[in-house]
Amino acid sequence: MRAAVLHEIGQDKLEVLDDVEAVGFGPGKVRIRIRATGLCHSDVSAMSGVLPQPAPFVPGHEGAGEILDVGDGVTGLTVGQRVLLCWLPACGVCPACKRGQTQLCLAGFMNAGTPNFKRTGGGSADVFGFAGTGTFAEEVVVDAGCAVPIPDDVPFDIAALIGCGVTTGLGAAINTAKVEAGSSVAVIGCGGVGISAIQGAKLQGAAQIVAVDPVESRREAALRFGATEAVAPDALADAKQRITGGEGFDYVFEVVGKSVTARTAYETTRRGGTLCVVGAGALDDFLQLNMFELFFDEKRILPSMYGGGDVLRSYERAIALWRAGRIDLASLITHRVPLAGVNEALEQMRTGAALRTCIEI
Repeated sequence: MRAAVLHEIGQDKLEVLDDVEAVGFGPGKVRIRIRATGLCHSDVSAMSGVLPQPAPFVPGHEGAGEILDVGDGVTGLTVGQRVLLCWLPACGVCPACKRGQTQLCLAGFMNAGTPNFKRTGGGSADVFGFAGTGTFAEEVVVDAGCAVPIPDDVPFDIAALIGCGVTTGLGAAINTAKVEAGSSVAVIGCGGVGISAIQGAKLQGAAQIVAVDPVESRREAALRFGATEAVAPDALADAKQRITGGEGFDYVFEVVGKSVTARTAYETTRRGGTLCVVGAGALDDFLQLNMFELFFDEKRILPSMYGGGDVLRSYERAIALWRAGRIDLASLITHRVPLAGVNEALEQMRTGAALRTCIEI
């Protein structure tokens, strides 16, 4: 089968190979034919080494498709069923799951160290799947918990977005920050996740939502999705002064994953306000705060992992909101490419030309 493979961390292009085989099928597993997958910035971060990931690997973790085969012991899933991929399935028995914080379950991360694929030629070399999945491939084999059934009326491309970016952004605003009606919000970084955070803040009734991004097309898009104003990063200080009288925003979302933008977000948050960190950053990138400001400003700093809530409930909520026309998911997909055009999708991500590129497989 075909899959897009990164041979070494630090390379900026993928090679689409046709001698890759999905491995590991057996009890408790399902084999899925991928139909659509989104390109998330986390994939690019793993390629560059910002996020830890063994190589060679197949990127992709935001996918949807149909079940081809079901292993022994799997219940509730059948051949032909339409599913989205959950890259962080909950085990249900660990302390985090028992506390109801299923998004903090580490069971899914254990899969990242086990090869998902192998090359059928050239010595049958092992190939990993990013985040234990690897959706830039025609087929994947994953734990049954990674396969979440979707209703027949949800297209594969929409389902793929719900599998990561939409759930992360909406959840940051609704679950983690719990944006209050009438509040002021700033969102720094307006790709697919940032736009979803904007939609979440709008749903919660925020009065002012300022989108911050260096790319003009993304700022224009943010206005269509619910932002009341969109500015370049160098105009954020002026927006803070005009909109909040210099006090700072009630909620600021950092959706870039860099300490420099997190520091800006902290300074843009009012005293007693909430900074919500959504972007996934590097292990060696440190955010510096002095102990006096941490105490004196009483700003809440809330990281948001995968939307900060039970992902299965979040999927259902996103589908319900999409059906009701309360959120726009189709317009998040600004570009479409086949698997052979995956490097074109990477360029669209890096330049900021795309909110989300759908890779159709």
